[in-house]
Amino acid sequence: VQLQACGGGLVQAGGSLRLSCAASGRPVSSYAVGWFRQAPGKEREFVAAITWSGVGKYYADSVKGRFTISRDGAKNTVYLQMNGLKPEDTAVYYCAAGAGISKNLRDYYYWGQGTQVTVSS
Repeated sequence: VQLQACGGGLVQAGGSLRLSCAASGRPVSSYAVGWFRQAPGKEREFVAAITWSGVGKYYADSVKGRFTISRDGAKNTVYLQMNGLKPEDTAVYYCAAGAGISKNLRDYYYWGQGTQVTVSS
């Protein structure tokens, strides 16, 4: 499966962005999908994940209550709605697909190319 992440950009603190992860090759509903992010000089970290059914959702504590992950099977796309953005959310955001929902990036087989999110103070 190929993943294409988009929707990043420059936003002021407190603003919102919606990231999209479009899948091709196989239905994204076949996989759990996670969002990860990597800031300059830091390791890639877990942000949010959703089960193949869309029922189970996990969030990193740092984004809980501000970010929402969802999926649209008809569009073969997973979304990350990001509200109340903070400068510390600045990073390249990646989507990834794996067999089961996990916070561990090693559990994901397929990765998108990343989209830059920059939050100004």
